[in-house]
Amino acid sequence: MEIFIIVVVIILIVAVGEYAIARYFFNRTMIRSNAKREKTQEMAGTDWDLYIPRIRACKEKLAETLHEDMYITSEDGLKLHATYFPCEGSKKVVICFHGYTSEGMNDYSTLAIFYAQNGYNLLLVDERAHGKSEGTYIGFGCLDRRDAKLWIEEMIKKHGEDCKILLHGDSMGGATVLMTTGLELPPQVKAAVSDCAFTSAWEVFSFVLKSMYHLPAFPIMQISNWMIKRKAGYELDECNARVEVAKAKIPILFIHGEADTFVPCSMVHELYAACKTEKKLVIVEGAAHVESCYRDEALYQGAIESFIFPIMEA
Repeated sequence: MEIFIIVVVIILIVAVGEYAIARYFFNRTMIRSNAKREKTQEMAGTDWDLYIPRIRACKEKLAETLHEDMYITSEDGLKLHATYFPCEGSKKVVICFHGYTSEGMNDYSTLAIFYAQNGYNLLLVDERAHGKSEGTYIGFGCLDRRDAKLWIEEMIKKHGEDCKILLHGDSMGGATVLMTTGLELPPQVKAAVSDCAFTSAWEVFSFVLKSMYHLPAFPIMQISNWMIKRKAGYELDECNARVEVAKAKIPILFIHGEADTFVPCSMVHELYAACKTEKKLVIVEGAAHVESCYRDEALYQGAIESFIFPIMEA
């Protein structure tokens, strides 16, 4: 009997410990006020000091460029924000989706100039619970893809039925774009670019728990998922980019850094294999998470110019 009581006590202690870890994980990653950009950058391992001077210069140049704030209301009543940069006379639009704990004007300062120089209207989205967009809980693409479709519709209203739309996302934004391609999209959406996207929040978090915290996914993920479902209204594997990209009807450019330790490069190979439409895969050697466009700018922009631009001009 005494042994039985000891075993029960041990099980209870372990259960309480697992719950506490899951609770911390939920609070740290899902709630806007607790998800800090500095912590995310530290975990991602990219040496941003190499690129900060150029990023700042590009952001200053962007700030001086004609732009306006745009707002829409999500299906669940959130006020969502994006920064719009017009290109007079152009019917080409690129809608950009940023990564976890970032915002549109931060992730796309350099690429925005690249697209503007090539005659694109730019919409730099602040995904829900980021930047100037409302929201308490981060959507990890599952919720954001519905918002993305609303932004697409907004751009069609603004530029007319004959406009051509490109979707571009990095990290969580890349997953958002790929999950969006699984929806029934209007014909104005012509192509997509996905940079270092994860397959699903469940799978990337399981990877991070194991690789960075040396913890098993079970039962932490199961408990966290229950919390997220109850609080945020969705599940971490409710929308899987690998499943959604298999439904895509538009060409997709997949880009990933070979040295990415945050979202493993193996995920892009899974996503690429699942895609049944016209596609191209670019692996940037030595690039860490969201570093590809800086590590090898010529390769990155060249892939867009050779694969995406002809589609947008057709």
